[in-house]
Amino acid sequence: MENNDILIRFRYALDIKDVDMIKIFKLGGVTVTREELQKMLLKPKDSGTIGSAQEKSADENINQCDLHTLESFMNGFIIFKRGKQESKPEESEKQAFMIKDSRTVNNVFLKKVKIALSLTSEDMLEIFKTAGIDLSNSELSALLRREGQRNYRVCGDRYVKCFLKGLAARYRER
Repeated sequence: MENNDILIRFRYALDIKDVDMIKIFKLGGVTVTREELQKMLLKPKDSGTIGSAQEKSADENINQCDLHTLESFMNGFIIFKRGKQESKPEESEKQAFMIKDSRTVNNVFLKKVKIALSLTSEDMLEIFKTAGIDLSNSELSALLRREGQRNYRVCGDRYVKCFLKGLAARYRER
């Protein structure tokens, strides 16, 4: 799943406005203009169809969201929802990034959403169940573990798509 697609679906699920998105990016340490944000939130044309030159130029106008930008957004979202955490004197001010490569994006995304929205494991299981996936507590725990731990399991795109679908059902019904 593309990082831009994650941003688009996450924004829809929680109904986040452009102004708030820009503020969240800034809290995460990335400055994004409204135009750059709108280019990031464009859906690419289906590459399977034979497209005209106009469609190809529209795809070139999309601003790709890299791993650093996505994680900065998620860090900013945590601060946006929970407030800035007081750092201890011995800790560095700069937070280390957890996303090492494209395989770990989904796992880190789930962890950071859980933190930002103060979700319990039961809440997350309920969100997955709303979207049609029955996970056990141990399966969820394996997805939320740090890479390299014994029971760590890579989170597939299907889980993130369903989680975002369940989030939309939960937060847009209010």
